[in-house]
Amino acid sequence: MAFHAAAADIPLLITSPNSSSERRITPSWSIAHFKTRLEPITGIPASSQKLTLRVGTQDGTAIEADDEEKTQLSAFPLQAYAEINVLDTRPASARTDFSDLSSVPKYTLPSAQYESRNDSVLAWKKAQKLGRFDPNAPSLEEQKIRAMEREVEERGLTLHSRCRLLPATTDARRGSVAFVGPVPGIPGTAGPWIGVVLDEPTGKNDGSVKGTRYFSCAQNCGVFVRPERVEVGDFPPLGLEEDMEEL
Repeated sequence: MAFHAAAADIPLLITSPNSSSERRITPSWSIAHFKTRLEPITGIPASSQKLTLRVGTQDGTAIEADDEEKTQLSAFPLQAYAEINVLDTRPASARTDFSDLSSVPKYTLPSAQYESRNDSVLAWKKAQKLGRFDPNAPSLEEQKIRAMEREVEERGLTLHSRCRLLPATTDARRGSVAFVGPVPGIPGTAGPWIGVVLDEPTGKNDGSVKGTRYFSCAQNCGVFVRPERVEVGDFPPLGLEEDMEEL
């Protein structure tokens, strides 16, 4: 048999710092009883609750009495869908912030169990052969090489272009692009290197690496850098630029 609330019950909006909900209350409840009913809803202990009733745009009315065990809610101007705000009178340090999830223990499914499930995102990726499950997907090193090749194209790194090394704030060296391509003699990830003939002898070589020559320049005027460290532009030698400023 369905339960029907008594006709005298009144729907009210209950708000607090951490909750907001509609509740039906019985006007014959005492204030003390009402507060015990609010405790599990708001998370505020009954002894620390301060209740305020607001009807429409009217000023709030405090729901309080000298003897809250005997004073009924019917003593206050209750109306359907009026708002009762529950204030927490405890010091801020004693209150629980239910919106802060940093201290809430989180369950992590063990990797073996997750990988064995057939209803996970991982299982879907495996079925669709996406990402690392794509047999034709490039390896991480291949992706890095392709990214560097795109840098060469997007930066317009062509032979004989004037350039400067980056970051310009800490590396003021300038020169000309003399080589673009792989340099097997340099350890690390394969992919294109940019050989630069520097305007001043502040480099590391003469355009050769481990006996293989990639371009020619004076000793210590050559340097090999990755594409992302080179910016092409109208960069005259630093000394010449200063002379032009004096003209």
